[in-house]
Amino acid sequence: MGKFDLLGASMLALIVSAPATAQSVPADTAESGLADIVVTAQRQSERLQDVPIAVSAFSAETLERQQIRNATDLQLSLPNVTFTKTNFTSSSFNIRGIGDLCVGITCDSATAIHVNDMPLLSTRLFETEYFDLERVEVLRGPQGTLFGRNATSGVVNFITARPSLSAFGASGSVEYGNYDSVKVNGMVNLPVGETLGARVAGYYLNRDGYTRNLYDNSRIDGRDLYALRGTIRWEPSPDTTLDLMGYYFREKDDRSRIQKQLCHRDPTGVLGCLPDRLANETLNGNATFPATLVSNEFLAIQSGGALTPFGLGSVYGADVFSSSVNPAGVRTVNTDFKPTYYAREVQFMGKLHQQLGDAFSLTITGGYAKNEVDSRSDYNLAVQDSLATNPGLLALHAYGRAGSLAPFLDPVRQTLIPNGPAGGVCQSDLEPTGTGVYGGHSVGCFTSSLDFDRSKQTTRQYSVEGHIDSKLDGMFNFLIGGLYLDSKTRDNSYYISSFGIDYAAGLLGAATSAQMAPLGVPLSYFGTPTYRNHSDLFRLKSYGIFGEAYLEFSDRVKLTLGARYNNDKKFYRARTTLLQDAVGNFALVPFGSTDFTDAVNYGQLDYDASTPGAQEFAVTRVGFSKMTGRAVLDFKVTPDNLLYLSYSRGYKSGGVNPPLSAIFAVPSQFTPETVDAFEIGSKNTFLNGTLRLNLTGFYYKYNDLQLSRIVSRTAVNDNVSANIYGLEAEALISPVRRLLVNLNFSYLRTKVSDDKYLVNTRDPSGGRSDVVIVKDLSNAANCAVVPTTAGNAAGANSFVGLVNTQALGLQAPRAIPGMGATGAFSLCSTLQQLSTNTLPAGSPLLALQPVLNGLFGVDANGNLPFHVAGSGVEVNIRGNQLPQAPRYKFSAGIQYTADFANGMSFVPRFDITYTGESYASIFNGHIDRMQGYAIINAQAQLNGPDDRWFVRGFIQNLTNNNAITGQYVTDQSTGLFTNIFTLEPRRYGVAAGFRF
Repeated sequence: MGKFDLLGASMLALIVSAPATAQSVPADTAESGLADIVVTAQRQSERLQDVPIAVSAFSAETLERQQIRNATDLQLSLPNVTFTKTNFTSSSFNIRGIGDLCVGITCDSATAIHVNDMPLLSTRLFETEYFDLERVEVLRGPQGTLFGRNATSGVVNFITARPSLSAFGASGSVEYGNYDSVKVNGMVNLPVGETLGARVAGYYLNRDGYTRNLYDNSRIDGRDLYALRGTIRWEPSPDTTLDLMGYYFREKDDRSRIQKQLCHRDPTGVLGCLPDRLANETLNGNATFPATLVSNEFLAIQSGGALTPFGLGSVYGADVFSSSVNPAGVRTVNTDFKPTYYAREVQFMGKLHQQLGDAFSLTITGGYAKNEVDSRSDYNLAVQDSLATNPGLLALHAYGRAGSLAPFLDPVRQTLIPNGPAGGVCQSDLEPTGTGVYGGHSVGCFTSSLDFDRSKQTTRQYSVEGHIDSKLDGMFNFLIGGLYLDSKTRDNSYYISSFGIDYAAGLLGAATSAQMAPLGVPLSYFGTPTYRNHSDLFRLKSYGIFGEAYLEFSDRVKLTLGARYNNDKKFYRARTTLLQDAVGNFALVPFGSTDFTDAVNYGQLDYDASTPGAQEFAVTRVGFSKMTGRAVLDFKVTPDNLLYLSYSRGYKSGGVNPPLSAIFAVPSQFTPETVDAFEIGSKNTFLNGTLRLNLTGFYYKYNDLQLSRIVSRTAVNDNVSANIYGLEAEALISPVRRLLVNLNFSYLRTKVSDDKYLVNTRDPSGGRSDVVIVKDLSNAANCAVVPTTAGNAAGANSFVGLVNTQALGLQAPRAIPGMGATGAFSLCSTLQQLSTNTLPAGSPLLALQPVLNGLFGVDANGNLPFHVAGSGVEVNIRGNQLPQAPRYKFSAGIQYTADFANGMSFVPRFDITYTGESYASIFNGHIDRMQGYAIINAQAQLNGPDDRWFVRGFIQNLTNNNAITGQYVTDQSTGLFTNIFTLEPRRYGVAAGFRF
């Protein structure tokens, strides 16, 4: 564990901690009991116990004492809340079973993120450390009439510390922990006269990586980041307050988006990874599209055997990962590609509060934010076998200089293996021109392929919101306001590079340009030689008009009625390219062109080429609008006991799926989702203010919940409906001033309520034993050959076997271990045409059609008794649980303050949290089950007189629990491996600081 082993051992007897319950906001308690907590959950300052909403608030002191330093820590302290990192430089904050199950740039977030009430559609806040905050508020349940745009799960509102106009102040701290972690915090508050104040704060974090890389005995997944925030407050009069804030964040390190990859290896290569369990094994590389495109079998079919000698291997032989070892342990990997991570964010905002006489006030909040992220990771977290003696490359090296195709193949040879295979294979960098290594954009030359990816995007937004609040005498008051938001995301790209793609681009492009040479086509390759899902532009323009009316029938009974009109317009321009353009046409690019965009104007492209379409983007404009609202009736039984009933409707606008080939039959759009939420709650203070107990019960009727799946390396979204209900209990106890105990408990049930049939990509057979799972050699996707009469496994196997052996030169189906179904390499389009008697005129397979018709017979429509099911057999998910929705969760914390006669104090604290098991996927398979986990944290702090200084020892995740918090299953064309995301490991250290 390093240089802090002795420190960690000595601290065990003293401290152990995990975050506390959401309501546990352990501000110093008065002699008579717990101090009041003031929040702005309803856009006005109110006691937390008077707010008829399930809201949790954490003061700056609470964040420090409960070791809540980031989003991972925050979720541990909240009932019915989970958090996990996800695959594409993003994360999911789930509240009451509702999270970001929709994946894609056009998806709205289920949980709305605000800073000082300003909504942020895209932010790196979930990656940063919390610093210099006044408090964090988390509202559970749909929020529509008050906060920003609509949010179906809830709102997280970060309130930054404001300048004090009364006195100079400063604070600072230095922390050192294991993994050579260094963290520095600082703040300076400066009054300027009587009406102006300024505050500057910042932090810096640097640590070694949590993950050991056996390849070079290094550590990866480290951090090197900092942030600065400056705030100005101007109060020219008692009626006017203006706050201005600027924020800057930057990270540049070797953070890894992918922590660990798990797979139970499929020896057949039809799936890549088997769907029964997760194991520390490496996928079968023959299941991936870089392997199928350059396989001996596919090249033989494509070229009639002319290109077969240049294949990189057989899909029935050893794959590129046959010698690869996936080491045990979630924090040990073996990778030849070091991850890189860069992120930057700026925020500028202002808030004007103007009192308009005694009865009205105006608040205007507006600002600008921009963030960018760019990261690279090893796509397979593995080291491939060497290509130095590969027969296909040796053949290219020899034949490319002397054979009949040499004029066309030699440029490929010179580009990819200029010094022969033993001198290394040269590979494309991930860059925007679309020409890769052929355009001079190479990541280098290596003995084996580097399979790596890149995820990047840049987003900016403007927003302005204003609302007028009344404070009238009598029973009626109101709030009315509006919001306008304009967000633009450019160059949202996800790339994959592999030598197999480079090789296919050159080899197939050379063969095609040779055929078309009589038309004057120059030496060419297929662009792009990398995979790229590219959103050139996403633009969102949104406005909302909202209001609430408050009817106080008496000092004890109040009715709140709210409504909101939402209008969202989305513009989306995107394409998905892999050796072709956005609409599926193969795109030849001449050698010598260094930019795919300009290739159309390069050389003699006067044949009927598809290149002019190579830069075509799929352009979509969609609009959504919705009325939402809420009604709340609250009744004060006593001044310390509140009951409330509420109904609210949440709404999240629909979006656009990325463009894909029509063969995948993916809907171009997905519809908005809505949730009708019913809630009953009770907020109570008992025993002379020493016990705070809040209870909540809720029921959600969810319609068209947006749910993501992966098709052809691209996230697309569907809609399902679900029912959700649960209970939450939160308690804060302080029987004596020095002792504070917090407890919370939550129970949650989620269930898909309607019939919904989807393909579980892990198991394309749909659990049936009478189908043949097919790996398509042309794109590495899976399809399934399904007999019309259930149970006719023999017929399906015979059909695929005859097509493969008599027409395609491929092997017959064979058993997939652990599955009833069989599997085979073949061509799904060919099987589809033969099963439906729709072979095109002139097809060389026409002679086989009558043979198959005679053997199996046809129905009245001319179809054989088999059909080809898209990417697999659909299964009904009705009754399944929603992902990341644990049924049980509880936490407990205790702290004691020991005061000394000299004014010093000693405060030890202990916390424990348990999160129950849940599923990572809507299919609820055994492989999707994520086990429950407990986290134990602790710290002990010695405070100087008047809290002028402190020394603290801490430990987080005492038991070093590596529980999985989320999973991402890749698609069929990349082998169905599973990326997992876990808790952070055990961390411990010491800190010292001052404040005055």
